[in-house]
Amino acid sequence: MAAQTHRSVEDVLAARLESVTVERPVEGLSDEEVLALAELGLTGEQDARLSELLERNRKGALDADGWHELDEMMRLYERGLLRKSQALKVAVQRGSRDPL
Repeated sequence: MAAQTHRSVEDVLAARLESVTVERPVEGLSDEEVLALAELGLTGEQDARLSELLERNRKGALDADGWHELDEMMRLYERGLLRKSQALKVAVQRGSRDPL
């Protein structure tokens, strides 16, 4: 990943560790927080930027800064999907939401 994004291994590892250690476990959130998390997604601006970066990547037109930004955006997107799925599971277990 470091080579693909033109970043040092240390930078990639530090960013990954930070994203894992900052968030509270979904199971420890209140029902209201769980339901709110289950509805979260990228903002319109974030979604548009991610789409733009993915398109530039597809065309082979990303420089080192673009790779770094795409990596950050993908990490944000993937982490959001994971947290959202965890929140949906907890909400269903608690009976706060019907299964999908």
